[in-house]
Amino acid sequence: MTDMTGAAAPVLHTLFRSDQGGHEQVVLCQDRASGLKAVIAIHSTALGPALGGTRFHPYASEEEALADALNLARGMSYKNAMAGLGHGGGKAVIMGDPRTLKSEELLLAYGRFVESLGGRYVTACDVGTYVADMDVVARATRWATGRSPENGGAGDSSVLTAYGVYQGMRASARHLWGDPGLAGRTIGVAGVGKVGHHLVKHLVDEGARVIVTDVREESVRRVLDRHPQVTAVPDTAALIRTEGLDVYAPCALGGALDDHSVPVLTAAIVCGAANNQLAHPGVEKDLADRGILYAPDYVVNAGGVIQVADELHGFDFDRCKAKAALIYETTLEIFAHANSEGVPPAVAADRIAERRMAEGHRPEHG
Repeated sequence: MTDMTGAAAPVLHTLFRSDQGGHEQVVLCQDRASGLKAVIAIHSTALGPALGGTRFHPYASEEEALADALNLARGMSYKNAMAGLGHGGGKAVIMGDPRTLKSEELLLAYGRFVESLGGRYVTACDVGTYVADMDVVARATRWATGRSPENGGAGDSSVLTAYGVYQGMRASARHLWGDPGLAGRTIGVAGVGKVGHHLVKHLVDEGARVIVTDVREESVRRVLDRHPQVTAVPDTAALIRTEGLDVYAPCALGGALDDHSVPVLTAAIVCGAANNQLAHPGVEKDLADRGILYAPDYVVNAGGVIQVADELHGFDFDRCKAKAALIYETTLEIFAHANSEGVPPAVAADRIAERRMAEGHRPEHG
């Protein structure tokens, strides 16, 4: 066990004493028979049961995994609040390489831990987990969504995640350039996996010039095969320095906007699907100081959580798509608040979400 002078100290500080903390509950899960090591973090249930995906990732340490779960859970509270859902925020991470560790036994063990929380946490897919995995998890818990249509679910939520990001990008263009159209704009997409390749299709269909990169060569190849007009660059460092870039869309893991990337970013707009794009507090001001319009990630990437939340009530794709389309209006609302309050959009979005969560805690009768 690590004491407060050891490696766990920064995580415990975040949990109990930092503005980034405030989590209601954190559960450490272990099943030695299957090799499961997981963290379930519940940030808030002010607006309803915590809802958020399960990330399966080979973290460098248990402390890194725990810190990621805390950050992601907090982000889900804000995302669900801004999406107008009756859910709080939670997230789970499973430690290990999903390519070698994932098994039916492990997923069932994980599902039993989710079930033990009695509905305080509802899980779904995230990086490293897929619809087929949620089908297995759902055999052990009632509180799994993002399942296949064959098993009563909604299927792949990345479709509406990409659609929501596309709507957020259109709103950003409207705010900055007076026209939501993206035809002729140069847009760089970093990460063309689950969500990114769907986003590329929206952009190509509208007539944008699209440049992509991904650490997985096969993901880039899939996009280029489907859309020959798309071009690729070797890495994100090259993408963000591309001359004439209008929009940068981070669609991989978090922390894409940091002290190294922001100073060299050529784009006028940042709008992407990745969670937790701001590497640390203050980056939002750095973007604003450079005149770069930032569309808060948890606002524009909410299409997927809108879909999986709807699954709990009997999934209807058209209803979900209509809700995801409202991300356009929500994004414009945030930009308007930011202008009137003289703060970056990320700050304006946080204030709106925090107000909604605070109101959720109030009793209906005084």
